[in-house]
Amino acid sequence: MSMDFSKALGIHPDALKLRAERTRILASNIANENTPGYQARDIDFAASLRQTQAADSGGLALDTGDSDALYRVPFHPTQDGNTVELGIEQAEFSQTASDFQTSLTFLNMKLKGLAKAITG
Repeated sequence: MSMDFSKALGIHPDALKLRAERTRILASNIANENTPGYQARDIDFAASLRQTQAADSGGLALDTGDSDALYRVPFHPTQDGNTVELGIEQAEFSQTASDFQTSLTFLNMKLKGLAKAITG
């Protein structure tokens, strides 16, 4: 009898990949805080996860071109056209890092449960 790990692990692997991609985008925003004309980007985690689950493709549809990334609208526009607001980016990055750790913990618990079920 074969086991389908994608069904056994649920959405957690996809959520982990998506959170890692969002962390990369937010880190890029923070790194470009002083770059004139840089447009801050982000992804809608819930919508991207729903899209991934609906596609049922077994992997994320994200590519390195950030095609799912949206531009962030600043609360306080700057003269140089940069839309990065450091406080907001740092808060989002911190929340995403915490969410990543939570997803990793859930995935770890699932794998431990599967290992326990297999070994008895």
